[in-house]
Amino acid sequence: MIKNIRELLKYRVLIQSLVSRELKARYRGSILGFLWSFFNPFLLLLVYTIVFGFIIRPRDPTFEANPFTYSLFLFCGLLPWIWFSSSLLESSNVLIINGNLIKKILFPAEVLPTVVVLANLMNFIFGLPILFLFFILIGRNLTFWVFFLPISIIIQFILILGFSLLISSLSVIFRDIQNILANLVTLWFFSTPIIYPFSFPVIQESKFLKIFLSLNPMTHVIESYQYSIFYSSLPHWKRLSVTFIFSVVVFLIGYFVFNKLRDSFSEEV
Repeated sequence: MIKNIRELLKYRVLIQSLVSRELKARYRGSILGFLWSFFNPFLLLLVYTIVFGFIIRPRDPTFEANPFTYSLFLFCGLLPWIWFSSSLLESSNVLIINGNLIKKILFPAEVLPTVVVLANLMNFIFGLPILFLFFILIGRNLTFWVFFLPISIIIQFILILGFSLLISSLSVIFRDIQNILANLVTLWFFSTPIIYPFSFPVIQESKFLKIFLSLNPMTHVIESYQYSIFYSSLPHWKRLSVTFIFSVVVFLIGYFVFNKLRDSFSEEV
């Protein structure tokens, strides 16, 4: 496995080129082009502010009934979630739609799910300036804890890459995974404290809900973003450390399964 990872690093120029091609392809033919990378998060923020801030209204005392404060909290979790969900869903068919590349060109197949994860990472990074700008506009200050973000990003990257390797390889054999995954991701979204805080009274009063949410690795990843940006404090480093170990395990399992199924890709796609 270590040999394969080293081999993958030799193709970093190809990965960089494919990520660039993927980002350009998303907005090719549109008037605003690459600027959509910034406008999309802004429009998303606008929609969620109207729906959850002004129509549904925040109920948790943390937000002081302020729709803009709640929107900021929401966006802190929504951006990394979009990176996560988009990578998983796109990975489920990346090997199938690039079947010709796998058959005709000699390069490690894991390059393809890696490109998916990195392209969505770039979209996530493009959304951060919009988040920081909104943060300043509503009169709040960024603190030293914002420098914790790279640690959260690295842990999330390892977790997503592990899942992407696992899902992309299994989807070649079991095509139903693509349909199951779409519904699973929706359930996973509502099982992660993104539109509500983990400190919500209903959760804290229920032992089952606390354990259920704590077993979700994305709970701790999303919370690390919320703490370092919204709450301006140190994330729960013990929970995040366990999540890091879990992410490494997921990555190793994902790579192991990918390696085992690698020889069947050219026949199945």
